Amino acid sequence: MDHDLLHIQGKPYVLVPLHEYRMLTGAGEEKSSNLPQEILDAIYVGEDHPVKIIRKHRGMTQSDLAHLCGLSRPYLTEIETGKKEGSINAIRAIADALQVDTGVLV
Repeated sequence: MDHDLLHIQGKPYVLVPLHEYRMLTGAGEEKSSNLPQEILDAIYVGEDHPVKIIRKHRGMTQSDLAHLCGLSRPYLTEIETGKKEGSINAIRAIADALQVDTGVLV
């Protein structure tokens, strides 16, 4: 295991890959997430909404997911873009359709 040593404000820090950090700390061990580590890492980084990341990983379009959830595509788009948080029922329906824990999406 080769890691970089950084000094920030005179203190040494070790730079480790995110997946190794998660393994060391036990973070991201959602037992029912059934998602590969790179997808969990993308969710953790937060560049896109978890719904969008997982939907794309599952090979679904917004229309596919909206249909499975009984939601409108525009409403799903608003959730994915962060314009709306989504109701509890909507998040549960999305989690069920994506086969993940609701906690992964929020």
